[in-house]
Amino acid sequence: MDLFSNALGVHEKALGLRNERMEVLARNIANADTPHFKARELDFKTVMANVQSTEKMSNTHQNHFAFSDEVMNDDGMRYRVPFNTSMDGNTVEMSVEQAKYGKAAADYQATLSFFENEVSGIRKSLRGD
Repeated sequence: MDLFSNALGVHEKALGLRNERMEVLARNIANADTPHFKARELDFKTVMANVQSTEKMSNTHQNHFAFSDEVMNDDGMRYRVPFNTSMDGNTVEMSVEQAKYGKAAADYQATLSFFENEVSGIRKSLRGD
């Protein structure tokens, strides 16, 4: 399994994170009329930076570069600050959520295309093409 996780690169984790982000945005849209619901956002860049720093950083000698053994536990979840306040305390703004969901769907499709290209390359190399 390690062979495939290295071969697929970061695209596998990116696809999972993009899926999670779309779920968070869908949850926000579903709760647009729920009083006191706070809209949340998954900060994709922060989470991917944490994933990449924990996977890529390794040294062969302790003096090569400074490396912290602490792993950042930032899950990337943030509460969104609304442009307009609501009387019932709900911070979901449908136009913002729909726009972010549309962009997230396009980003998901782009990541899925990269992932499919990686899998296709692995298939070709296994078949000997």
